[in-house]
Amino acid sequence: MKVFVTGGAGYIGSVAVEQLILAGHEVMVFDNLSLGHRAAVHPEAELVVGDLAEVESIRDAMGRFRPEAIMHFAAKSLVGESMQDPFLYLGDNVSNALNLLKCVVEFEVPRFILSSTANLFDDPERVPISEDERIVPGSPYGESKYIIERYLHWMSRVYPFFNYAALRYFNAAGASELRGEDHTPELHLIPLVLQVALGQREKIYMFGDDYDTADGTCIRDYIHVIDLAQAHILALGAIENGDKVYNLGNGQGYSVKQVIETAREVTGHAIPAEVQPRRAGDPATLIAASGKIVSELGWKPKYPDLKSIIASAWAWHVAHPNGYQD
Repeated sequence: MKVFVTGGAGYIGSVAVEQLILAGHEVMVFDNLSLGHRAAVHPEAELVVGDLAEVESIRDAMGRFRPEAIMHFAAKSLVGESMQDPFLYLGDNVSNALNLLKCVVEFEVPRFILSSTANLFDDPERVPISEDERIVPGSPYGESKYIIERYLHWMSRVYPFFNYAALRYFNAAGASELRGEDHTPELHLIPLVLQVALGQREKIYMFGDDYDTADGTCIRDYIHVIDLAQAHILALGAIENGDKVYNLGNGQGYSVKQVIETAREVTGHAIPAEVQPRRAGDPATLIAASGKIVSELGWKPKYPDLKSIIASAWAWHVAHPNGYQD
């Protein structure tokens, strides 16, 4: 299948491209490289440096490639930044997606996979969180993803050729052998902890240790980035009739202290940690129920445990201590 991947030079997108190539698909990556890395793009994928803000550049790329499917990863995704500059998210994320969807209609691309988010569920009534949980976006970032989901909902009803899946995932982590997490600035817990082990940071900060959890620190659901990519590929082959929405996670969750302790075990480093005051807006527990995609698509994570997730990330960071350097 010919798959057009936006944001395919980013962390999750590049691993998805890698897995698509390994599965025998033909891939065009469309990325402006503002957050991604040229070196992260699989050499067998064609990279088009373009911006979703420019409809003509999307149209030119699609017209030449003639995709049979879209995987849409490209987006600004920092919750905190979206609270400070909401129009960057409610504006750019939404308008860029709309530009992409206009071209999807023009070229009648029948399959669309959206990289959505668990930030749709800021105040869940039940944990683990299932697909029928009420949607209360936790930030302008989460709201932007929900708006895009609603666009897709109506497109699937207006255009008979169009089918989509929205994959709402929690915390992507880990790495493949060649592709890992390289953000500037880095804000995600696991790579931050590993930077301490590498000697690039003095300590890791834990924001609050008085939550209503077993050890007092927040619990989050971590999913290996390869398992996440495989879920996208499974969804690609399952959306020929209608629309699908799936939550993705490991179903159990790990606390901040558990992440730090596991990283100490994996790396053999002490990893000093210091408690800081809680951050506003951090729920105590966020865990996904992934039973729907397991039962409907047969998704089976290969790396469900925290140790294997952190070990893969550590191997990549040791091999690339300064990231992609491009």
